[in-house]
Amino acid sequence: MPKVLVEKRDRIAFITFNRPEVKNCIDPEMQDLLVEVWTDFRDDDAVDVAILTGAGDAFCAGADLKTYIPPWLGTDALRVRDNLATGLGGLTRGLHRIYKPTIAAVNGWALAGGLETALACDIRIASERAMFGSFEARRGYHHGDGGLVRLVNTCGAGVALEMLLTAEPIDAERALHMNLVSRVVPHERLMEEAERVARQILRNDQLAVRSAKETILDVIGRPLDEQLRTEALNAYACADTEETMRLLQRFYDKTDAGRAGTHKTEL
Repeated sequence: MPKVLVEKRDRIAFITFNRPEVKNCIDPEMQDLLVEVWTDFRDDDAVDVAILTGAGDAFCAGADLKTYIPPWLGTDALRVRDNLATGLGGLTRGLHRIYKPTIAAVNGWALAGGLETALACDIRIASERAMFGSFEARRGYHHGDGGLVRLVNTCGAGVALEMLLTAEPIDAERALHMNLVSRVVPHERLMEEAERVARQILRNDQLAVRSAKETILDVIGRPLDEQLRTEALNAYACADTEETMRLLQRFYDKTDAGRAGTHKTEL
């Protein structure tokens, strides 16, 4: 059985970590597969959104402590430098600039590199059974594939310091209160909810969606004037005139998908 499962249907790529016997931890082979999978998602015009989840009772427990971590201990500086081009699981660094939206459907434990991968996704939806943690300090190291940066950017320095310095887990409800996830749903509804969110994204113009994602990534950490300039440049240059006018006409005709109010329409 492949260590990463991929199913494509209706413009969605369903990607599943598939090493349930070891909580879906990432070994070197799985790492290479994930890079291939995310590269294919980026380049495949038939899919516009990805939903990432895990097989079994875990989302992903991070790097395999037996096969992935030991070769990095004491490694030479040049190898470390070369590694900067590709983060753990592909999506955390290097392929993080895929502008197609990504959704993490966190079905269980998201630990270490699994937490980093969830944070690298644009939207995180958690099962009520989900647990999040960064246990690296217990093992003698800390996040190196975006976990520190994204946890600070998403939840703030206080949350990041508590999680990383204590190396204690948090449950789904606390993750929701900390803005680590956008919603928590009953476990049996997790994939249904993730797909519903994907459908909401897919009803929109994908040029606008991808430009919005690119703009958000570009303005993080920038001074206000740079943020405003980047937003204006991208927003006023992202529209395809013919397609935008077609979508506006649907609004004028009150037929656009997912419309609310008196002229409500189905998604």
